[in-house]
Amino acid sequence: MKHSSGMRILMTTDAIGGVWTYAATLGRGLVESGCDVALITLGPRPNDVQRAALNGKITLIETDLALEWQDPTGRDTARAARELTSVARSYCPDVVHLNSYREAIFEWAVPTIVVAHSCVTSWAAACGDPEMMDTPQWRPYVAAVAAGLRAASAWVAPTRYFRDEIVSLYGAESGHVIWNGSDIAVEDCLPKQPIIFSAGRVWDLAKNFRSLIAAAPDLAWPVIIAGQVREPGRTDNPLQDTANVRLRGELSHAETLVCMREASVFVSAARYEPFGLGVLEAARCGCALILSDIGSFRELWDGVALFARDDPAEFARLLDRVCHDEELQRHLQEGTRERSLRYSAAAMTRAYRALYEHAVLNDTAGARRVATASWAEARA
Repeated sequence: MKHSSGMRILMTTDAIGGVWTYAATLGRGLVESGCDVALITLGPRPNDVQRAALNGKITLIETDLALEWQDPTGRDTARAARELTSVARSYCPDVVHLNSYREAIFEWAVPTIVVAHSCVTSWAAACGDPEMMDTPQWRPYVAAVAAGLRAASAWVAPTRYFRDEIVSLYGAESGHVIWNGSDIAVEDCLPKQPIIFSAGRVWDLAKNFRSLIAAAPDLAWPVIIAGQVREPGRTDNPLQDTANVRLRGELSHAETLVCMREASVFVSAARYEPFGLGVLEAARCGCALILSDIGSFRELWDGVALFARDDPAEFARLLDRVCHDEELQRHLQEGTRERSLRYSAAAMTRAYRALYEHAVLNDTAGARRVATASWAEARA
């Protein structure tokens, strides 16, 4: 493989949802800053549109290895260790960036950074079923996550709220916080339409689309929802179009952004969202935000969004208020656009580069663990 003269980063990712958008955005930023980046996929392969998002500047290595949350008992772990470390020997990275946990226990010859985007344990708790993790199927997963956090040179969470949750659940040492970032243009003065928009995995209980759908019938504006309706492996559609709700199904990233640019309001009723990249993109597209009142959303958007309890009536009340108050709409839209500038791809890239460089320096000195520090300050 050919390399640039800068730092070489081997990064794992999946092609499902926001992790791919995050990895592609960070990868592009790292390449622009002089790094050489190889992106290696686990789980379903990316489609042509996703591949095009790499701009031909990032080496893409596709595998058929199982994602850890789809392989909770670890049947694919030994094969993953062989294949991924073989890629590393060929690519010769300076740092391995893992967007999952299990792989940190493999025998890497360089520092490893684990990024905690989510985890099944915290997801199950948010869905009201924490007991599922204490079953033979899921106990190996819990052990692998804890082992990966311990083995990593450093680990990162996208919000302070989620970092503290991971520490509490797995007994990990405190990790670093680096906010996710977006490189889509911040839109201003767009001709907005009287539309309420939301996006995500419709089948996922943690996304809580049922509360939004229940709030919709009496609203003055239509509610449009984009996202995968059917859970992978199932043939039934648990939700259908209902009064004042249109389910658009899966859209490309570009199509989703078009919807965000047209909509006046974006809603997330999620019970679980460690960061919420879709919310950030909606803010950059000039949407007013109405969000569930959870810790991560409060951390990122307090003061510029409206927050609702997990109650359809509360969402209906706030949505009705925004639909009928143009001054409030403009105030919220301007506030979210301005706040979204804080969460830029450039700031995210600087923070990760600083963490990589510190990890390499410590590793050269013989230290396999980076001292706990607030790398969020590197965003400034």
